[in-house]
Amino acid sequence: VTLPLAAQQGRLLAKLENLQPEIKKLAEQLRYEVSVRGKQLGWSEKVARFHFKKNLRRIITELYIRDNCHPFKATLLMWVQIPMWVCVSLALRNCSVGALDSEVQEQFSTGGALWFTDLTAPDSTWILPISLGLLNLLIVEV
Repeated sequence: VTLPLAAQQGRLLAKLENLQPEIKKLAEQLRYEVSVRGKQLGWSEKVARFHFKKNLRRIITELYIRDNCHPFKATLLMWVQIPMWVCVSLALRNCSVGALDSEVQEQFSTGGALWFTDLTAPDSTWILPISLGLLNLLIVEV
């Protein structure tokens, strides 16, 4: 479910990154135009800054619409992954503490492998939690 969303997020973030030079160039041009217009109309620094920010927001929004890459779309993956993580965590917790059936808890207590034969007990060697943490760090860094 999340793999296509992650791929879409990668494309979206690439589009946003590619827009940055264009936004910077347009901001410099707009700053010049606002300063010239401000001197013509006798604007204060505060009024000129207000018009600059207002017009820059409008220009950036137009670029986002043109390239179909609004930054809020990059948060879609998070809004899908968080509820999935909560549901999976609750389901595993319910299975391991016997909220479903005693047969399921018995299978968890005898169905392990290698050094973790009881899946209902905490890992006393810390191998699984540390390896899971390192794997997640690797995924985030990549």
